[in-house]
Amino acid sequence: MRAVVQRVNGASVVVDGRTVGEIVGEGLCVLVGVTHDDTPEKAAQLARKLWSVRILADEKSCSDVGAPLLVISQFTLYGDARKGRRPTWNAAAPGAVAEPLVDEVVAGLRGLGAQVETGVFGADMKVSLVNDGPFTVVVEV
Repeated sequence: MRAVVQRVNGASVVVDGRTVGEIVGEGLCVLVGVTHDDTPEKAAQLARKLWSVRILADEKSCSDVGAPLLVISQFTLYGDARKGRRPTWNAAAPGAVAEPLVDEVVAGLRGLGAQVETGVFGADMKVSLVNDGPFTVVVEV
């Protein structure tokens, strides 16, 4: 699993003109990609990492300050544009595999006590955020 994690001061996701997920103030916007060999164990590991990664102000984590997370599925994180001009998506897991694993990440975070907002799997989403720093890291498990 791969996640692009951005420290934000507010973020939202809109589908069909309707806000489906939003966090206000300090938190993390997390784009999650799934590949073919990912497992529920990796999803749980990613959830623990996201909850405890110390990238908020003063090297705090979401678990330290109760900061919310906006988690959005993002199959394009496994896109490969090394050859030609059109990316391939061969490394991205199909929806039937990926969706339950993204749901596992969200459930794992909530099980740890996190406030989690989400996008809509497979939808055309419009994501808005204020990247605080800017601060962006890639987390892989």
